[in-house]
Amino acid sequence: MKLLYIKRTRKTENRFSPNMGRLITKVTYIKKYFIGLPLKTLHKYRETYYGEIKDCEDCNLFI
Repeated sequence: MKLLYIKRTRKTENRFSPNMGRLITKVTYIKKYFIGLPLKTLHKYRETYYGEIKDCEDCNLFI
């Protein structure tokens, strides 16, 4: 078993963009794990309808 490894997961989230309003998008998280416990999130990004990759910092979390 590896001690340190990196895992990529994807989940659906509600986001809010000032230009478009509410978005339901798939967000990909790249996390670093130590013996199965997540240490920190290295990067998170989302894929648009047109296939572009965008950083999640440009839209706020919809509550």
